Amino acid sequence: MNWDNIIFRLFIFWYCCGLILVGFDLLPPFLNWANAFFLILCGILGSIYFIRTFGSLWGLSFASFIFVISMLAEGLGVHYGLIFGQYVYSGDFGFKIAEVPIGIGFAWIMVIAVTHVLSMQLIEKMKESYIKWIVYALTGALIAVLIDLIIDPVAYLVKGYWGWEGNGVYYNVPFQNFTGWFWVSLFFHLLLYPLYVRNKVPDQASFHVWKHRMAMLFGMVMGMFIFLALLDGLWLACLLTSIPTLLLLITYRNKINQQNATVEEVIV
Repeated sequence: MNWDNIIFRLFIFWYCCGLILVGFDLLPPFLNWANAFFLILCGILGSIYFIRTFGSLWGLSFASFIFVISMLAEGLGVHYGLIFGQYVYSGDFGFKIAEVPIGIGFAWIMVIAVTHVLSMQLIEKMKESYIKWIVYALTGALIAVLIDLIIDPVAYLVKGYWGWEGNGVYYNVPFQNFTGWFWVSLFFHLLLYPLYVRNKVPDQASFHVWKHRMAMLFGMVMGMFIFLALLDGLWLACLLTSIPTLLLLITYRNKINQQNATVEEVIV
């Protein structure tokens, strides 16, 4: 068994445990580090996808770039209220750099990986052009905001993983946070697209496996937070995110099935 498959199976196990322990507040104090480990695992999965897409050097380089830039952006928010607004992280995410948990940087790797896969699949029929580049980046950024629409209410109001200074219409989360997610995600996607379209995938079989795993990862993360939101009665957050999530996953599956059918016809 390849090492990346072992890590993926570890994530599945950790996810199932976390769904029960965190969902029903059964997490014992000696497992407080589990939240940080979950985020790090998510980031490692995203990094593996980039490695399987671009090769070890470029894949790790881009994943590292996302980690560094996102940590810097988060630091600007924590210390100066820039980009995402003014907020403070609790001690539930483990080791911090400049008051930003390293797990957050890993989480951003996951966010960019899954939104990249979904947005590229949505626009696959478009002809290569600058318009496709922009549509891809905007789509990826909007899906990232969708992720934040469920993560923030749960992590802030239910779990207390961070605290905001200021108010907002949507569960007291400042609107600046969502615009920050949009612009940071847009920045990463604008850089990622030209690298991707010029890239030669080193191993097509592994690439397709990890591409599908990123769609699965998106569904699992969204499913976990929607489940937590349902348990605590955050109905608006559930309504705004569950339907688009389901539509994205159905569309992804249908497009993959269409591609497979086309390939089979060509072979025959």
